[in-house]
Amino acid sequence: MSFIDWLYSSYPNPSINGQWGWLHIVTLVLCIGIIIAISLIFNKCQKLNNPKAKKIVLWVAFGLILFFELARRIINLCKTTEFTFNGVLHTLLPRPWCAISCWVLMASVIVNKKFFYNFASITSLLCTLIFFAYPGVGFNNELILFENLYSIVTHSLLLITSICMITLGFTDFRYKTAWKELICLVLVFIYAILEIYVLKIEDDPLYFMRGNDVQEIFGVGYGAFLAIYIVFMVIYTNAFYLIQDRKFVFSKFKRKKELK
Repeated sequence: MSFIDWLYSSYPNPSINGQWGWLHIVTLVLCIGIIIAISLIFNKCQKLNNPKAKKIVLWVAFGLILFFELARRIINLCKTTEFTFNGVLHTLLPRPWCAISCWVLMASVIVNKKFFYNFASITSLLCTLIFFAYPGVGFNNELILFENLYSIVTHSLLLITSICMITLGFTDFRYKTAWKELICLVLVFIYAILEIYVLKIEDDPLYFMRGNDVQEIFGVGYGAFLAIYIVFMVIYTNAFYLIQDRKFVFSKFKRKKELK
């Protein structure tokens, strides 16, 4: 296998059932170890326990994700023999939710606002939880070619950075400002609809269309799947606010109880 074969992921690479194999488990354990180490070092060390020092973690993640995102696009453009408008958009734009989360996470470092850190951590963690629970890419081939490495590294970076944003204090989940994150989420769904129906570069970027892989795993009809999807999204996003803003929730609950 030549370097170009590896880089272009053109070398024959038989599929395997790599979910929860040794590489999958080792990668997940390493991610957890890095999260714990970063959180302890930057929160316990007096010299590093400040916003400027902690921001270094985000900038390092930004640089690594940007490298892989740009590298993949350049490689795919080099592999292309026939350039069409849709083909170029398909290569350049972030299409599935994981790729969208990569760019949202990088944007959050530049925007540097609490609500955007909140949104970036929510979406990134969701994608990585699904990926590491049942990875459909990365670990599913005999050889780790560039495409496999890209999937494994970017999802690992999303997992590490999304949790470190929380542990290092960049996020602040409050119900009174949750409408900002909700607007961001709505915009992502609008972008996904544009991808499907207008740009026609991705069939189902957010896994809410009929007959997707997740629906097949659940083995239910589309109506039931859509209901599960909506309920899950509501519960998942609320969990961040219920954990951090529980004093506000409990005080409102107590007030209502006293009024009764």
